[in-house]
Amino acid sequence: MKYVALLRGINVGGNTLIKMADLKAAVKKAGFTNVMTYIASGNLLFETKETGAAAIEKTLEQVIHQTFHLPVRVVVLNDKQYKKVLDDVPESWKTRGDIRCYIAFLKRPTTAAQVMKEVQPKEGIDVITPGTGAVYMATLLSGLTKSGINKIIGKKIYQDMTMRNYNTSKKLLELLEK
Repeated sequence: MKYVALLRGINVGGNTLIKMADLKAAVKKAGFTNVMTYIASGNLLFETKETGAAAIEKTLEQVIHQTFHLPVRVVVLNDKQYKKVLDDVPESWKTRGDIRCYIAFLKRPTTAAQVMKEVQPKEGIDVITPGTGAVYMATLLSGLTKSGINKIIGKKIYQDMTMRNYNTSKKLLELLEK
C-alpha cells in the first residue's frame, strides 16, 4: 500500500535538521519500500504491507528519534486518504490567484472541529474550512500581514498538525499516483 508521511517542523528555522538522503536511508532500513522524499520540509512517500496509519506513524517517529535523536511528530495518510484531502479543497483554490493556500494535516486524534475553535481568522482576509483529517486555510495575498491564521502557532493544538502549501500538496499527490 502507498503512503505519504508528513514530518512536522523539519528543516525550519535552522532547527530539527535532517538531510533528506539520510531520512530516506533510515526509512528504507526500517523496511519501507519505494521510499522517496520531496523537498527538504519532511515529505516522504513510500510503500509498506502495514495497513495501520497509527502504527506506521509510531514506527517512523521511533526511527527518526533513534536515528537523528529528534522528537519529530509524523502524520501518515494512505493514498486514498491523501487523495480525499486534496479532492476536498475549496473550489476557490482551483481558480483564484489572489490567495495563499495551506492545508493543515491533523495528527490523530485531533479533529478539524478542535482546530476550528482555536483558529482566529480575520474577516475579509482569511477563510478557514474544516475537512476530514485536515483544515484548509486561505489568506488574501493583499492581507498577509493582517492574517489571523498565524496566531495558531502559539496554541497547544499547533503541535498536533503539520502544514503544507497547496502547491506542495498537489505535487505530493502527483508523485503518489505515479
